[in-house]
Amino acid sequence: MGTNRLEAFSDGVIAILITIMVLEMKPPQGDGLAALAPVAPVFLSYVLSFVYLAIYWNNHHHMLHTTRRVSGGVLWANLHLLFWLSLIPFVTGWMGRNHFSATPTAMYGVVLFMAANAYSILQWTIIASQGEDSILKDALGGDWKGKGSILLYLIAIGSAFYAEWIADAIYVGVALMWLIPDRRIELALERRKTND
Repeated sequence: MGTNRLEAFSDGVIAILITIMVLEMKPPQGDGLAALAPVAPVFLSYVLSFVYLAIYWNNHHHMLHTTRRVSGGVLWANLHLLFWLSLIPFVTGWMGRNHFSATPTAMYGVVLFMAANAYSILQWTIIASQGEDSILKDALGGDWKGKGSILLYLIAIGSAFYAEWIADAIYVGVALMWLIPDRRIELALERRKTND
């Protein structure tokens, strides 16, 4: 099977997740700027989660450009990723409504950690299904950025219980690290075109 249906389904799920998150934000009572202060944590957690979902959408899109065919294993690995991403609206709301307190902040990190692992599993499953000539394998190399993110999430989860701000700073830092365009896949596709 080609990648079109998988990509369309994943795009739809991510769009729904973003919609759910924005619908969870309730407008404040009052018409002054001071009325925004109580909802600021909810808004900030939404912005962070929107950025994370946008990063996953962008990278997922690029990754599927390296994929020639979709196996059953790839379908299940993709659903595994979407499961963890589907929990982002829940932990986003919980963390924002509780002003980034310890347990919700740690659970936010657990979901990010599991989503990052699920994304890695999806990458490995695609590489295994494509064989030794995998464009994705060529593009990823050692994938230090992916492995580093997983390690940072573990540090953030632990630090949430003694200094929530450290965990929050790590979540923002990892998001910023992935916002910088990662051209590994584009470069691998260009190399493959010139070699063919």
